[in-house]
Amino acid sequence: VDIRHGSGVYVSRSDDVLLLASQDYMGAVDKKLLLDLVDARIPIEVRSAACAATNATEENFATMRSLLAKAAENFDDDEVLSATNMAFHQEITQASGNVVLSQLLDVLRNLFQKEQRVILNIYGSPQRDQDEHLAILDALERRDERLAVDRMQEHLEGVRDVVLRWDPESVPVG
Repeated sequence: VDIRHGSGVYVSRSDDVLLLASQDYMGAVDKKLLLDLVDARIPIEVRSAACAATNATEENFATMRSLLAKAAENFDDDEVLSATNMAFHQEITQASGNVVLSQLLDVLRNLFQKEQRVILNIYGSPQRDQDEHLAILDALERRDERLAVDRMQEHLEGVRDVVLRWDPESVPVG
C-alpha cells in the first residue's frame, strides 16, 4: 500500500504477491456459496495436480506426507483438520510450479476459511477424505499425470456432490 499525502491510498504491486484478497466479503454461508467455492476450486486444483505430477520435488512430497499424517492425528479437531487439509491442497498448487494457480487457491483459502470448515463438516467423513488425499499423493509420487488429474477431479466432484445433496435444515451450518 502506498499512501500519498493529498492524493490517496494506492495498492501497489509486490514482487511476492500477485493477488490481494479482500476481507470484505460478508455474505451468508449457504448452499450456493459452498457450491460456488467448490466449483472455483475444481479447475485450479485439477490443473495444479496435472502440473505437480511433473514438477513436484521430493520436498513437496515430504510436506504432503507430513500434512496427511497431521490430518490423520486430528480427525476430532475440525479447525486443525480443515486447515491441514487445505494446506495439503495448497502444497499441490505450490508443487505445480504455477504461481498464479497457487496464489488463486491461497486467496480462496484465506477468504473462505469458515466455509471450508462447513464443507468439511457436511462431508462428514474424515477417513474417506484422508483416503482420497492419500490416493492423490500416490498418483503424484508415481508422476502419473492422468491418474493425479482423475483422482483430484473425482475427489472434488465428490465433495461437490455431498454439498449438492446437503439439507441445511437437517445439518445446520452451525
